[in-house]
Amino acid sequence: MAVHEHPHRSSGFHLASLRRNRTAPASEPAVSARTDTHTPRAYAFASLRLLTGFVFLWAFLDKTFGLGYATPSGKGWIDGGSPTKGFLGSVAVGPMESTFHSWAGDPWANWLFMLGLLGIGLALIAGVALRIAAVAGTAMMALMWIAEWPPAKHLSDGSASMSTNPFVDYHLIYAVALIVVAAAAADDTLGAGRLWARLPIVRDHSWLR
Repeated sequence: MAVHEHPHRSSGFHLASLRRNRTAPASEPAVSARTDTHTPRAYAFASLRLLTGFVFLWAFLDKTFGLGYATPSGKGWIDGGSPTKGFLGSVAVGPMESTFHSWAGDPWANWLFMLGLLGIGLALIAGVALRIAAVAGTAMMALMWIAEWPPAKHLSDGSASMSTNPFVDYHLIYAVALIVVAAAAADDTLGAGRLWARLPIVRDHSWLR
């Protein structure tokens, strides 16, 4: 799922951007040697990053304040509602059905879920810590995929699951999008990736990128 480039292949075809990277002075900072941030490709990845980030951030805002979309007005987290009780409590299929029921509405589950939505959303929109956001978001999407369990044709009570695909659903698409924007380093264009990369702690710990 990651985007890989192979600068050491011996074929006659080479991307122009890779030739520029090869001839860059040795003293040039690693950050400045990254792919041009003003190409259509860079803007495409940045757009994917921003749109995916808005999905997570909007989910946080709607569940927190009850904006009347997925969460009715007056049922938000600040009004005493539970961000996880409805979804996890209604799980009706899959190998973790009883586990999700036991988690539904627990304070730790609410806080972990909401902080995850907020952190992933802000990281993607700002263009910082994309690797951490990709790992956390993929884990969250995997759990939600298991909760809906697309492979099942029938729910636990025998009724039709109405699953439209036995494997691919929107949770999987979001997970792949997170991995792609992190692998493509889509944080420089329309983001604060370069500034983030210059921080001493980030330079010393590449996993913070």
